[in-house]
Amino acid sequence: MNVPADDLPNHPQEVASSPVTDLASGPPMDISPAIPSDPFWWDVFVLVLLTVLSALLLFISVSGAVLIAKRWVYPQLGALEIGSMPLVLMFAQAAWYVLVLACMYVLVTRVQHCAHFLAAIHWHWPTRSPLYVFAGVCLSVALQGLAHLLPAPKNLPIDNMFRTPAEAWVLAIFSITLAPLMEELYFRGFLYPVLVRYIEMGVAFLLKHVVAMEDEVVLSRNIAMSSAILLTAIPFALLHGAQLGFAWGPVLVIFLVGVVLTMVRAKTNSVAAGVLMHMAYNGTITLALFAGTDGFKHLEKLNQ
Repeated sequence: MNVPADDLPNHPQEVASSPVTDLASGPPMDISPAIPSDPFWWDVFVLVLLTVLSALLLFISVSGAVLIAKRWVYPQLGALEIGSMPLVLMFAQAAWYVLVLACMYVLVTRVQHCAHFLAAIHWHWPTRSPLYVFAGVCLSVALQGLAHLLPAPKNLPIDNMFRTPAEAWVLAIFSITLAPLMEELYFRGFLYPVLVRYIEMGVAFLLKHVVAMEDEVVLSRNIAMSSAILLTAIPFALLHGAQLGFAWGPVLVIFLVGVVLTMVRAKTNSVAAGVLMHMAYNGTITLALFAGTDGFKHLEKLNQ
């Protein structure tokens, strides 16, 4: 997607930097680091640590939600049955996202000693934010049109999340708020810049010492950015695979969403721009479902 290069004049492109080692820009004369520089592998360690903590917190959140529901809401039901309830899972995932966000903040501000969390993850609110909302709507319409041309099962696992109006409303709110925010923070705020940095280091080494290219900077950066965009979109698509039954058509659509969102991150150096597009993308689908089921009152229409 072509995003105007001048959309973020106050935030120049810094695609090769780490999401967890960048400090907020200070005065021009303040060029000495306040602390000793970390080892080159440190940001990879932080990313892996965040991933492991996220998996642990997911288990804790789901277990906690099931225990709470068992104790105070559904004492007559078994734990497995409660754990399959969409509302319980949604509240568990919301709690999980809040805990993961807290981990992100601690890792960036305490472990990496970055005083400004938003600056470190390259949040950078875009000056023309409506542009990204509109782009998200257009992306949603285009890819949903493509989805109708691709093979897909008549019923997907995610359809089970729309059994009642209450479940539909909770999922709708979740899909346009916490879900896009947290997915963009992890995939475009943490994962993508780390991939760019290390792919660029490896490609630059090969071009300089194996190919004997003297000016390898531009080529290595372009290769790194292109590779990182694809490598970021793959786990993003796989994250949604289970709810799509890993049907290749719907998963391909999510992969393309991930490619576009990562391209926007690479072009604008702004995680916030991707969050706006992601929210608009999900919001467009939610609005279509809302209209097609008469305000979530006739959910049986989803299976017709």
